[in-house]
Amino acid sequence: MRDTAAPSLQRRAILRAGLAAAALGAARSTHALTASPRQRVIVDNDFSGDPDGLFQLAHHLASPSVEIPFVIGSHIHTGDFLDGSTRQPENAVAKVRELYATMRLPGQPPVIAGRGTALSNGELPDMTEAARGIIAEATRTDTKLPLYYAAGAGLTDLATALMLAPRISRNLKLVWIGGMEHGDLLPGVPPRHDAEYNLTIDTVAAQWVFNHSDVEIWQVPRNVYRQLIVSHAELGAGLRDAGKLGTFLIRQLERVTALMKDGLGETYILGDSPLVTLTALQSSFEPDSASSAYVVRPTPRLADDGRYVANPNGRPMRVYQTIDTRLTFADMVAKFAQVGRVQ
Repeated sequence: MRDTAAPSLQRRAILRAGLAAAALGAARSTHALTASPRQRVIVDNDFSGDPDGLFQLAHHLASPSVEIPFVIGSHIHTGDFLDGSTRQPENAVAKVRELYATMRLPGQPPVIAGRGTALSNGELPDMTEAARGIIAEATRTDTKLPLYYAAGAGLTDLATALMLAPRISRNLKLVWIGGMEHGDLLPGVPPRHDAEYNLTIDTVAAQWVFNHSDVEIWQVPRNVYRQLIVSHAELGAGLRDAGKLGTFLIRQLERVTALMKDGLGETYILGDSPLVTLTALQSSFEPDSASSAYVVRPTPRLADDGRYVANPNGRPMRVYQTIDTRLTFADMVAKFAQVGRVQ
């Protein structure tokens, strides 16, 4: 995969810079200043489920500061109301290709179907195409760009790669949308006791990543990703100039609304969007997620019920407490409008 994808990444960065400059004109050509990639980002999400992942992927694709070597379409819960089929990863791949067709950006990255089921305790999984791609990208020697693994659902495919090639643990950072609240970071707020959705997609995989690997984790737990709330009116106005991309994304939200007999009120949570904020939208000098607040603490162990078990000797991890929603949504709307102008 590396041999065929790497040349296209360079061409894609150059073409996207030209695309941005042509769309914006001389008065807004500053966008092209960020056309040189600073990070590699493997995107892993359940694109046939909650459509927030499609917003996140479109935003990442429109961000010239990241290289996306490939995209993984992953599974969700068996019988999930959004995709209860036995072909969830394949359906996710098909949904990504639909998104690609609406954006029509040059050099769009390959998309791979992940493993179709959760891992089981004691299992040494077989090598999959997704795991092979992760290992290959994490062991590249022809680039110095740091590698992030942006996961908006379960961690099946990353855990599979780590089980088969533990040596890659130190070669990437995991940015994960998932996990329960950390009670000590919510003073005065009654804690929730129900397990968090993304963790329960594959609890064994999450436990492997937390309890047995050396991967550095940037975690966006449930109470924080729920901050990425946007009104339907705001979305409608923001996507008005996004052309076919905007029409496609609104249609995905309508699909969810149609399945909810009691409706969804007048807001939606684009909970996977922090994956973009924390990678593509890092600060200019001394790149980091400077506008989003976090604490650093030893990585806890995960219990079978998803709760955290203190592990004072655990490797350092980031637990985000706030996400810069203004930056996230303003940048998303602006970039989607750019895509719309060149369609």
